[in-house]
Amino acid sequence: MGASDRLAVAAARPRHAAPCAATVLGEPLPASDDHGLVHPSADFAAQALVSSPQQYLEMYQRSIDDPAGFWSEIAETFYWKQKWSPEEVCNENLDVTKGPIKIEWFKGGKTNICHNAVDRYVEAGDGAKIAMYWEGNEPDQDGKLTYSELLDKVCQLANYLKSVGVEKGDAVVIYLPMLMELPIAMLACARIGAVHSVVFAGFSADAIAQRITDCKPKVVITCNAVKRGQKLIPLKDIVDASLVESAKNGVTVGICLTYENQLAMKKEDTQWIAGRDVWWQDVVPNFPTRCDVEWVDAEDPLFLLYTSGSTGKPKGVLHTTGGYMVYAATTFKHAFDYKPTDIYWCTADCGWITGHSYVTYGPLLNGATVLVYEGAPNYPDPGRCWDIVDKYGVTIFYTAPTLIRSLMRDGSVYVDRYSRKSLRVLGSVGEPINPTAWRWFYNVVGDSRCPISDTWWQTETGGFMITPLPGAWPQKPGSATFPFFGVQPVIVDEKGREMTGECSGYLCIKNSWPGAFRTLYGDKDRYETTYFKPFSGYYFSGDGCRRDKDGYHWLTGRVDDVINVSGHRIGTAEVESALVSHPKCAEAAVVGIDHEVKGQGIYAFVTLVDGVPYSDDLRKSLIMAVRSQIGAFAAPDKIHWAPGLPKTRSGKIMRRILRKIASRQLDELGDTSTLADPGVVDQLISLSDS
Repeated sequence: MGASDRLAVAAARPRHAAPCAATVLGEPLPASDDHGLVHPSADFAAQALVSSPQQYLEMYQRSIDDPAGFWSEIAETFYWKQKWSPEEVCNENLDVTKGPIKIEWFKGGKTNICHNAVDRYVEAGDGAKIAMYWEGNEPDQDGKLTYSELLDKVCQLANYLKSVGVEKGDAVVIYLPMLMELPIAMLACARIGAVHSVVFAGFSADAIAQRITDCKPKVVITCNAVKRGQKLIPLKDIVDASLVESAKNGVTVGICLTYENQLAMKKEDTQWIAGRDVWWQDVVPNFPTRCDVEWVDAEDPLFLLYTSGSTGKPKGVLHTTGGYMVYAATTFKHAFDYKPTDIYWCTADCGWITGHSYVTYGPLLNGATVLVYEGAPNYPDPGRCWDIVDKYGVTIFYTAPTLIRSLMRDGSVYVDRYSRKSLRVLGSVGEPINPTAWRWFYNVVGDSRCPISDTWWQTETGGFMITPLPGAWPQKPGSATFPFFGVQPVIVDEKGREMTGECSGYLCIKNSWPGAFRTLYGDKDRYETTYFKPFSGYYFSGDGCRRDKDGYHWLTGRVDDVINVSGHRIGTAEVESALVSHPKCAEAAVVGIDHEVKGQGIYAFVTLVDGVPYSDDLRKSLIMAVRSQIGAFAAPDKIHWAPGLPKTRSGKIMRRILRKIASRQLDELGDTSTLADPGVVDQLISLSDS
């Protein structure tokens, strides 16, 4: 029986049982086999925290059969001022027909996430360990903080916030670039029980004002400016405009604490409002380096993070303390096979959930050394990432498929200039990664020796939900593989019926997990309607998913990104993957457009590999690639040449803008201020009829 045949047993497992382990037990297998499976090396698996399918299955099954016992044992490895009662480990109701939605973990337990992420390691004698390296916009700009130094700076800021009246439960809005002061500010808020709301430092004044109006913070923390590449971004000016707008909506903020980022702008060039604006460097260093911890209940709020909503109003996702702490730390530890000697770099901004869970909290809760990078990943050239990897000896590198495809487009020459020998684990986050990009990441960046943790999760989930464990399972390029401990993914049809075996449908989660968000701030009805009413008894992810005959999970994109062509439901991610498999296609983004015959048509924006000219023959070849891989019904109706795609600075493709361009609704493009390169929009419009 071959490896693929053995894996097929997984498809026949009981509905909520773990994936079958018969697949890969036995003799070591090569790095990849005839069935497309990519295996961890025997050496890697031997030292991994979870080193075999059997070990994963035993841990997973226990997490499902006894979630209270499983998570309690992990939670007890953290410091709790007061332990939760045994009967209060988990209280939940995910069924709207049985009453209000409720998710609670470790309720009654008293803890503090800042203490567990920083003080705990200083008290254990690890204060001299590097907590953070910082790499600036220019290659010669850098810095570092030990755990002891980090604790000092967190306490000073926490004491300042207390001095201006910030108390437990108060909101603080943070609008900072990727300076070390950003995670410091998050930790300082958590230390005193304040609720931080980090706003990505690329959002417009209107977007910030919306968030300020909603959460009513006592303080806004920002800096005067930042440089990304050669572009100067005047952050303080943007905050000033947002505070004017929020005041019109009845919300006035008394203090704007501003960090002077001297590498971008001097004090004298910064607009200033006396009485409201305060320079960080003038006040914070004057405060004591010791600050008492505010012990909070496990279910007390930790942070608000606003995510885009289909109605246009951002959703304030609320995460609480205890369950999130345990889940973020545990997922980081196992998904990256973390070792105390690792140097970890996640390219995400703390303005997104990835920066919360896997730049700040998850790594520091494990006592890790984290790299914080301020600049653009392709500045001053596309080799910057690998220069940074070699400079700091990065061992774990976690990034987005969009960046991978962008670097792939620039060619391997920029990768091959650098050693990258320190790398041992790679990771992918933010969207499904197509197999072509996965293989390039694995073969070129990782030299065919670094497992890839291709993670599926969401702002709402708090941490990884479906992810490979690097030493446990063979991987299929593009698949998120199997669920993390305690997570019960189910695939349902349009009527909410669970499907078993090989299938495709709506991805839902049965039962809660510790990292789950608790509500949408100030909008409980929207919380229940969006996530729990579509399929009673389940958390509805909003994503489509395919489970193959071997039990592997393949994310197919947002279900609202599904195009219905003549009755065929086609995931945009599937079409994009087929296009990118073409050797001359570097990147693709697909949207649906109205079609008078088919209902909807497929409109594809295609970015070619550098140096490849546009041609009708190539357009036909790209369409044939989709026809051959998916079927004639999925063939794009329009190929729109795209020198670049509209992306946020974090790499997220703004599909809303693409839909407007495709449908020629050019007067409805909306806010483009968060784009890394707003000029891309004009380029795309000019090529509409090419």
